Amino acid sequence: MIQDLLLKKPYLAWYVKDKRKLSKKAAVEAILNYGTWQDFLEAERILGVKEMRSIFEELKKKRGNLRVKTINYFNLYFSKYA
Repeated sequence: MIQDLLLKKPYLAWYVKDKRKLSKKAAVEAILNYGTWQDFLEAERILGVKEMRSIFEELKKKRGNLRVKTINYFNLYFSKYA
């Protein structure tokens, strides 16, 4: 589960007491905003590139919590690899 990654790396969602209750969408958002490249690759391994892209597209449309540079980078990444 993607939440297990957050349990191993508490700096990704330091603002949440019980990380197991986070949705996949919230977990991916935390990884995209605060994670390292290795954190992203591990999340992608867990969820798969297509599901990561789907969640990213939802985050991009419905929530404004991603940085402009993050959105630009992952637009390019997912257009090439997903």
